[in-house]
Amino acid sequence: MTQRSKAVPQAAIDLAKRFEGFHRVPQSDPLRRAHPYVCPAGYWTIGWGHLCPPDHPPLTEAEAENYLAADMAAALAATLRYCPVLLNQPENRMAAIVDFTFNLGAGRLQTSTLRRRINQMDWRGAALELRKWVHGGGRVLPGLVVRRQAELALLGL
Repeated sequence: MTQRSKAVPQAAIDLAKRFEGFHRVPQSDPLRRAHPYVCPAGYWTIGWGHLCPPDHPPLTEAEAENYLAADMAAALAATLRYCPVLLNQPENRMAAIVDFTFNLGAGRLQTSTLRRRINQMDWRGAALELRKWVHGGGRVLPGLVVRRQAELALLGL
């Protein structure tokens, strides 16, 4: 399977949904639409972790699914561009790094020591690096600590 035809691992989608949540603000919205909110790291977000301007219109769950699919596809493409060794690794390893890329952005993966460790197939070193990415807004975020632990579990370490 080529990079272009590779599907986003379901485990990556499941992690993103679990940790991002589908926020409905205000919850009194009778249509149960997601409204923009500021995430713990200080970014305007909507749906399942989609970055947006603060005046983004509310989304239905189906519209948020479309955003998530596009965002995860972009995260997969970036992950494989920067860590091509993942094509020949168990799918859960790829899922862990796709979730990391979705969560923190391709630029963070591109310039990280994590990327170097992955491409060296130094999985223990990659695990140590992954554990470092738990800060947002200048502080340790408990949700990121738990998310990194879930990604580590997918790495098989």
